[in-house]
Amino acid sequence: MPATYEPIATTTLSTATASVTFSSISGSYTDLVLVIFGGFAGNEDVAMRFNSDTASNYSGTNVQGNGSGVFTGRQSNQTSCYLTSGGYFTNALQSNAIIQIQNYSNTTTYKTVLSRNNNTSTSTEFCVNLWRSTSAITSINLFGRNSSTNWLSGSTFTLYGIKAA
Repeated sequence: MPATYEPIATTTLSTATASVTFSSISGSYTDLVLVIFGGFAGNEDVAMRFNSDTASNYSGTNVQGNGSGVFTGRQSNQTSCYLTSGGYFTNALQSNAIIQIQNYSNTTTYKTVLSRNNNTSTSTEFCVNLWRSTSAITSINLFGRNSSTNWLSGSTFTLYGIKAA
């Protein structure tokens, strides 16, 4: 069986940082997978933008469970993808997210983003986002939704390209 996940880039923060960017992403894969392990310097949610697009071209739906209840949310016409909700990434290195970006290099369709997030002390969450653009994704920027906190030192981000088998 051929290997289909190919590591593109990994970043581990040595100091607290407001945002992390992957740029010059090759269009030679079918999909992207981004894996995050980290936290913020306060309870914060993860937001993501493509190609520096700050227009209201993003929308999403999320479902979160904490063992005693289920919570849902919907965001429309946003200026970024919201990959978590409710202060999901806490002020400790105990949260992770696996983000799938489908058909990222296709220039005839909008881009779908699926994310699964886990916080070892609170809950699990699943999000579906849409970026309403037909542009190929060449850069990804990850930051705190409220833009007031930094990623913690030690947070790790790995971007994989998925090749069609």
